[in-house]
Amino acid sequence: MIFDLKMIREFYKNYPARVDAAKAKLKRPLTLSEKILFAHLHEESPLTDYKRGSDYVFFQVDRVAMQDATAQMALLQFMTCGRKKVAVPSTVHCDHLITAEVGAAKDMEAALNKNKEVFDFLSSVSQKYGIGFWKPGAGIIHQIVLENYAFPGGMIIGTDSHTVNAGGLGMVSIGVGGADAVDAMSGMGWELQMPKLIGVHLTGKLRGWTSPKDVILAVAGILTVKGGTGAIVEYFGKGAQSISATGKGTICNMGAEIGATTSTFGYDKSMARYLKATGRSKVASMCNKVADYLTGDAECYANPEKYFDQVIEIDLSKLEPHINGPFTPDLAWPLSKFAAAVRKNKYPVKLEVGLIGSCTNSSYEDLTRAASIARQAKEKNLEVKAEFTITPGSEQIRFTAQRDGLLNDFSNIGGVVLANACGPCIGQWSRHIDDKNRANSIMTSFNRNFTSRNDGNPNTHAFVASPEIVTAFAIAGDLTFNPKKSALINRKGEAVKLDPPKGIELPKAGFAVEDAGYIAPAKGGVKVMVDKKSERLQLLKPFTPITNDQLQNMRVLIKAKGKCTTDHISMAGPWLKYRGHLENISNNCYIGATNAFNDERNKVLNIETGQYMEVPASARLYQKKGVGTIIFGEENLGEGSSREHAAMEPRYLGVKAVVVKSFARIHQTNLKKQGMLALTFANPADYDKVRQDDKVSILGFETFAPGKPLQIRLDHADGKSETFDVNHTYNAQQIEWVMAGSALNKIRKDFGVK
Repeated sequence: MIFDLKMIREFYKNYPARVDAAKAKLKRPLTLSEKILFAHLHEESPLTDYKRGSDYVFFQVDRVAMQDATAQMALLQFMTCGRKKVAVPSTVHCDHLITAEVGAAKDMEAALNKNKEVFDFLSSVSQKYGIGFWKPGAGIIHQIVLENYAFPGGMIIGTDSHTVNAGGLGMVSIGVGGADAVDAMSGMGWELQMPKLIGVHLTGKLRGWTSPKDVILAVAGILTVKGGTGAIVEYFGKGAQSISATGKGTICNMGAEIGATTSTFGYDKSMARYLKATGRSKVASMCNKVADYLTGDAECYANPEKYFDQVIEIDLSKLEPHINGPFTPDLAWPLSKFAAAVRKNKYPVKLEVGLIGSCTNSSYEDLTRAASIARQAKEKNLEVKAEFTITPGSEQIRFTAQRDGLLNDFSNIGGVVLANACGPCIGQWSRHIDDKNRANSIMTSFNRNFTSRNDGNPNTHAFVASPEIVTAFAIAGDLTFNPKKSALINRKGEAVKLDPPKGIELPKAGFAVEDAGYIAPAKGGVKVMVDKKSERLQLLKPFTPITNDQLQNMRVLIKAKGKCTTDHISMAGPWLKYRGHLENISNNCYIGATNAFNDERNKVLNIETGQYMEVPASARLYQKKGVGTIIFGEENLGEGSSREHAAMEPRYLGVKAVVVKSFARIHQTNLKKQGMLALTFANPADYDKVRQDDKVSILGFETFAPGKPLQIRLDHADGKSETFDVNHTYNAQQIEWVMAGSALNKIRKDFGVK
C-alpha cells in the first residue's frame, strides 16, 4: 500500500521546476539539501539566497509524524487551535509507552492494560482530526516512516529527534517540538533557521566487521555532540552509493547525536531497491524520472569546499568498527583501541547486557548480520556470557525475520525478543540487576547513552556499537574482547574465533506481515474525552504573557552544571506516563540536573525558606509567593530528545528565562515556542558570576527587538551589583510569540479562537 500517492505524484510533478527556479535565482549549482529546502519554501518566504546560520525561513512540509509520548502534548495543543482536520498528512505511532521486562507478548499485554487511557485518547484524537494511527506493537515511528512514508526529495517533521532517520531515503527530515508540529498541522508555515551545510565525502567500501553504524560513530567522534548544531549533514560520493538505504537511515538517525538539523543522502539504486521491496515501485519510477534533481549537482560534489561550510573525508575501506561511550555518544573508540581504553579508564570489564535493535539498527540487513554471528556461536559451541535482547523495528520486520528464521538464531543462544517498540533505548526497561547502584557495563546498538538513560542507573556504563559488534561482545561477555583478533573458549575447551558477519540487504522472499497495525482516520462522529480526574491526561490552559515587571528581582531556580540534556531536564522512563499531564510531569522538572552550587541533583536552595528543596517544589513555592525564577546553564543545554516538556515544565512552574552558554537547536526553539526567553551569555565567563542567593533582573525587555541584546543585572546579597549583556536569536515573529504568551496563543489569535 502506498500512502498519499496523489500528494507524492503532485510533489514530483512540481519539484523539478522549483529546483530549476532556485538555481536560476541563485545562479549556482545546488547541493541536495538546498534543492529540497528551496523546493519547500512556504509562500511567506520568497525565493532568495537566504544566509545560512542566520536567516529564518518558513517551509511547507509534506508530512508530520508523532510518537505517542510527545503526541499527547502536541495533540492537546492542536485541539485548541480551532481546526477541524490536519492540513498536511500526519500520523501517530505508539512505540514509547511499552516497557521491556520479560519478552514481547507479556510486555505488550502489560502495556495495553497500563496505558489504555492514553492509547484510547490518541486513537480518538487521530480518528477525529484525520490523522493516521499506528497502534501499539506496530513498530517504532522511524522504521514505520521509512517503510511507508519517506520519499526522496520530500520534507517531514516529527516530534522526535530521530525523525532524521528518513534521510536514509533522501528526505530532509527534522525532529521538532510539539508546537512546531501544531504549526504544520494547522496549515501554517513551519519556521527554521536556514541550516549550514556539512558535506561528508565517502570513498571506498565497507568490509568485514565494519558497518554503516561505524560511519556515524566515527563522525560523532569528529564533530562531537554539538558539532553539527544548526547544520544539515549531506553524505555523498561512491562510498555513499555503496551503502544500503537502511544503512543510510542508520547514519542519518544518529546525526541527532551530533546536534545536526538533519542528515541526508542523494537518491541512488539502493533507495530504488528499498522502495520496490516495500511496495512502492510507483514511487521509485517517479524518482527515476527526476533522479538528477534528487541528488546534489555534480559541481557541488566535485568541489565540495566551495559549496559546503565544512567537509569531512572518510575512506570506508579503511574505517574500523567503533564503540562509543560511556555516558556520551561522541566518545569514539576504534575497535583496535577500545580494550586499552577500558583498562586505562577502569570501565567495568564484564559486559552484563547486550541489546540490539531500536529505531537506529533494526532493519532486515542489521538483523541478518547479527544473526550470522549468533549462528556461529551455536555452531561453534559458544555460550553467551551476557544477557541478550533483540528489539525489532516494526511488525513487518519482526514477521519477516521470524519467517526467515532470524529470531530463532537469536533465541537459540538465549536471546530474548522484545516488543516492537523503543523499550530500553528510552529508559522503558525493567532491568534485571542485583544492585541498581552498582557500576556495570552494557552495550547497545541504540543511538544515545547518556547517564541513566537506559536503566535509570547513573553507574551503568553504556556503550554504543553496531548490532553485529554488540552480538559478538554479548557472546564474549568481556569488554577487552576484539572479535577481529580474539579467540573464545567453547564448551569443549577449544579456542575458536568468530568470522566476520554476513548480511542480506533485503529479504529474498520479500517482506511479509499479517497485521501491520495501521488504523485509518474516521469520517466523522468521533468524540474525544479527557477525564478531569485523570492522572495522565490534562487539557491545556493558555500561558499568560511574560511582563517586564515579572523579569525584575527573580530568583535562581537552578544553576545547572556541565552536561544538561533533555533527559536531565525532563526524564523519561517512569515519567513517560505523565507526558499528557503537564501539572504532574512538571514534578520532574530539572531533577536530573547537577546544581552548580553543591554538585548535587534535585537539591537547590530556596531563598524564601532558607532550606534546600527539590527543584519542582522550590519552583512551586516561588510561584505561590509571586516570585519569578530564572535558570542558568552551560554548553549545549537541552541536547538529546526533542521533548518539548523540557520547555513546557519550567514555563508552567513560573520560570521566565533560561540563560546559557549555548543551546541545542530543538530545545532553544521549544523555549521560544512556549513564550519564554532563551538567552545566551555574550561572555560565557559571566556564568561564574551568578550566585545562588542573587536577585536577577533582565533589562531592556520593554524594547525587545531582533538583534538587540538584553542585559542581566545581578543584585548580590552583599549589596554589590553586576550587569552584563546576554544575546538572543529572536526574530520579529518569535518576539510576537513571547508577547502573546506562546506560539500557540498566536495561532489561536490568527484563527479567531478566544
